[in-house]
Amino acid sequence: MTRGKSKADGPKKADTKLAVKKGSERVAKKPRKSKADKDPNKPKRPPSAFFVFMEEFRKTYKEKHPNNKSVAAVGKAGGDKWKSLSEDEKAPYVAKAAKLKSDYTKTMAAYNKGQSGGGSRPPAAAAAAAAAAADDEEESDKSKSEVNDDEDDEEDEDEEDDD
Repeated sequence: MTRGKSKADGPKKADTKLAVKKGSERVAKKPRKSKADKDPNKPKRPPSAFFVFMEEFRKTYKEKHPNNKSVAAVGKAGGDKWKSLSEDEKAPYVAKAAKLKSDYTKTMAAYNKGQSGGGSRPPAAAAAAAAAAADDEEESDKSKSEVNDDEDDEEDEDEEDDD
């Protein structure tokens, strides 16, 4: 008996869609970019109103529950308490968070100014330097206007000579 040709008897072609790549045939993944090193002098972001509340809540919770060692339990209780507070009760925490944020923006401005200047200084020194620079700017503005007035006078004299 003769057999008819079937697809299985035909030439074997590797199905490229189903081929599994092994070992060295695998496509190498691109190496991840390494994160830039963190500057230890950079000011930390200010806490939100909730975290300001949690600082106080943790202290009171530990006084009431001295045997509790679970951080999760403290967090859960704090979250539940925060949700139950009214807007009026949250107001002092929101106000304190807003004050901390404004302080942070000032220190960040001083920090960024110090970074563009090339030197890295601690935030306190940078803030003090920024305050001193603000005083210097007022004086330098006055002196610049005096210098500009002198230059204007000289230009006026030059123009009169040309006539």
